[in-house]
Amino acid sequence: MNAMVKLVGTNSAGHLGWVVKYCSICNRKLVVGNDAIYSCPKCSSVSNLHYCLADYKRLHGKCPHCKSDLVPI
Repeated sequence: MNAMVKLVGTNSAGHLGWVVKYCSICNRKLVVGNDAIYSCPKCSSVSNLHYCLADYKRLHGKCPHCKSDLVPI
């Protein structure tokens, strides 16, 4: 029997699609569920801002736009 295995969150070609985000500062590719991704609860509703762990530490956990605390997603 030849069964196809499809990963959760991908299409049949293996494309991650909606589970990939990019850091707003360094443009690093972040995979939801695998990488630590941080977002501002106030600014995220207006624009698509996400931050990687390195930039979260560099920003001391504060949003560079509104200075509120960043939260993990």
